[in-house]
Amino acid sequence: MAAPIRTLAFLGDVMLGRLVSDEIGRRPPAFFWGDALSLLHGADAVFVNLECAVTGNPEPWRRTEKVFHFKAVPKAIDVLKAARVRFACLANNHVLDFETEGLLETLSLLDSAGIPHAGAGRTRDEAERAAFVDVKGLRVALFAATDNEPDFAATDEAPGTKHVDPYRDEPVWPTPRDIEAARSDGADLVVASLHLGPNMVLQPSPPLRGYKQRLCESGVDIVHGHSAHVFQGVERRGNGLILHDTGDYLDDYAVDPQLRNDWSFVFVVEADETGLKRLVLHPVRLEFATTRRADGPEAAAICDRMEALSEPFGTRFRRVDGRLELDLAD
Repeated sequence: MAAPIRTLAFLGDVMLGRLVSDEIGRRPPAFFWGDALSLLHGADAVFVNLECAVTGNPEPWRRTEKVFHFKAVPKAIDVLKAARVRFACLANNHVLDFETEGLLETLSLLDSAGIPHAGAGRTRDEAERAAFVDVKGLRVALFAATDNEPDFAATDEAPGTKHVDPYRDEPVWPTPRDIEAARSDGADLVVASLHLGPNMVLQPSPPLRGYKQRLCESGVDIVHGHSAHVFQGVERRGNGLILHDTGDYLDDYAVDPQLRNDWSFVFVVEADETGLKRLVLHPVRLEFATTRRADGPEAAAICDRMEALSEPFGTRFRRVDGRLELDLAD
């Protein structure tokens, strides 16, 4: 009997703070996901980058200069639960926007809600620890790291994020030893959720691309990239899959009319215990504090851009019913 296929939905940045947070008390939790919620409920697991602190702490980070400070009210956890989020990456440049207290409350709220997380913690060891998610018997290990805000980095004595320098770090992180340890702990799939690189760029720099390629060569199955606020191309590397950047997914940001940070996808990976089988990209359009499925000419334009961005990596999609598909089993 063939092993059952599980579907893993990867989203980009989910920013529930600022004006989105203001709406949380006025709207039901399902509102924020719009008609794309059916896609998320159709997946066996949803993985996101949580681009804010979830806290009632009023004191922003002032230790270094920072322009934007994002926090969501504690009830934002109900928004994550409405989408059945199974994992939150916390390695980013906003999780400490409301200081150590804000991070600690975020960790506590996620733990109380039963949402695994990685990339930030009470100590460096905790920030480096993989999260494990059981997806209908498929054991997924998720590591998370960022090259943003080095002053947020956790130490042996202080809470913070897992910070990496993709331009200098050798070996890459997670290291082959980390990956092997996750396999020894029963992981069928290993994911690296990485908040790397500058904002508003459509292509990864050669060093960033090389860093992600080396992770796949070290045994990572899926690189879940985010940070640019716009999606980037998809690349196969050996048996691994690189989602170079999954863009934005939920926020209140101003829209760049050229770069279109309001365009994205639900990135659905189909897999079983033997490996990755297929990638399906469902185009979506971000609106104020909600996301909807794209269709017609809008969906075609979003798919056109993904095909153009992925073509230099040798990636060729099929277009099926307004979405993109890529076989991964061959």
